[in-house]
Amino acid sequence: MKFAKNIASRVPVLHGGPYSIENPNPTLVDFSSNVNPLGFPPPVKKLLKTGLQKIPIYPDPNSTNLRKRLSKHVKVPVDNLIIGNGATEIIYNFCQAVITKNTPVLIPIPTFGEYESAVALRGGKIEFFKTMNLNHDVSDFIRQIPKNGCIFICNPNNPTGTVVSKNTMLQILRAAKSRSTMVFVDECFMELTQNPKESVIDHMGMGNLFVLQSLTKSFGLAGLRVGYGVGDRKMISVLHNIKIPWNVSGLSQEAAVLALSEKNFLSRTRNLIKKEHDFLKNSISKINGFSCFDKLSQFYFDQDKNKLKNATKETLEKNILIRDCSTFRGLDESHIRIAIKTRKENAKLILALEESK
Repeated sequence: MKFAKNIASRVPVLHGGPYSIENPNPTLVDFSSNVNPLGFPPPVKKLLKTGLQKIPIYPDPNSTNLRKRLSKHVKVPVDNLIIGNGATEIIYNFCQAVITKNTPVLIPIPTFGEYESAVALRGGKIEFFKTMNLNHDVSDFIRQIPKNGCIFICNPNNPTGTVVSKNTMLQILRAAKSRSTMVFVDECFMELTQNPKESVIDHMGMGNLFVLQSLTKSFGLAGLRVGYGVGDRKMISVLHNIKIPWNVSGLSQEAAVLALSEKNFLSRTRNLIKKEHDFLKNSISKINGFSCFDKLSQFYFDQDKNKLKNATKETLEKNILIRDCSTFRGLDESHIRIAIKTRKENAKLILALEESK
């Protein structure tokens, strides 16, 4: 049996999380994946305790109630929303709809690896733009924007945590539109930043914009897999046509609706992240060899690869998992990514890093 070369040779993208290692301890403290440090909203727990009778029922294939609730949350019409089994499903469906063989694609690196993987499956022609802060390099980036192609931008960026300002994003959007190029903006972490209004969702009228967001990060629903995309009606209609039936479970849809109804959950989360970000940055910067990449980042680095490799190994021996960023294109073993968690967990991490050799 023969398979297409780009499919047969595909290597899955490596990610963080407890299942990125063999036989994870149930009590593992996971700093390798960035999810709401408060966990999920309390109403979700009640649903999961009382909703077992709904498991035998097929879910709504169109996630109708969730789309209606999200419409109010992000202030866009229901017809401009698509729900996915996590944000990653939408990335692959978007590429299936937009990318064909040799479609020119521009991706800033380092960034989330699934854009490259999804484009490669479709045979797109990828070029990379190395930058640690797109705000500083936007002029060079704009010059590299292809015609009749697609751009993928993660904002805030994973793994660096850098937020591309709305003004910079609008420069990119206008330049891309003049070249008939689509812009895919992944804002899955945007609601956890200190200024979520940097989102470009309110600029859908430009026509060449698609925005990805997720309840996985913002509302701690990583295990329930709920992401969503915002685009013009034609794009959303196509994505509805190609998605698999019943792609989001009934319990996941209901949990997402309940999570969105929890008032002040995101503001409490942002307050905690700001406080604990400052604590982590100040504490880790005092450890010999470690320094913080960026003020807005959940990402730290060390220039001594061997020291950092030892730190990663030794913290895991203490049941703490941090993200080695060598699997990100453009980075190596001298970089790690650390999520922000609660003070108790963060203090435990600091102690482990201080004791590493």
